[in-house]
Amino acid sequence: MGVFAVKTTASQERTVADMIMNREESAIHAALAPDSLTSYVMVEADGHAAIERAMEEIPHARSLVPGESSIAEVEHFLSPTPDVEGIAEADIVELVAGPFKGEKAQVQRIDEGKDQVTVELYEATVPIPVTVRGDQIRVLDSEER
Repeated sequence: MGVFAVKTTASQERTVADMIMNREESAIHAALAPDSLTSYVMVEADGHAAIERAMEEIPHARSLVPGESSIAEVEHFLSPTPDVEGIAEADIVELVAGPFKGEKAQVQRIDEGKDQVTVELYEATVPIPVTVRGDQIRVLDSEER
């Protein structure tokens, strides 16, 4: 049993993974469409023949990448990474959601356990700390770079 890569149309990875899993193919065990891997779906199966049969009826599945991978090679896709990873104190960020959407701010404190960041808005007349989720900000400028 191995892990195989299926090339897909861009932005159709999740659709292809769902269609592969909805097929009644006993030789296919799992399908993975990680956000960080564009245009590819990882499929765990007994052999490549089962995947090729399933791909014949799936419109956005382009081709099967030659070769086989092991679980160890795709293991890093299986564990979620915290949203605050890569953010440091004093970074300049932009809020991308919530009531302050579009505002620029500076990171004051990071709570990795809760996946939250406390920021101070730049254009506020009175500096008020605002706590937001890590997925609601985008790093514009980092001190570490």
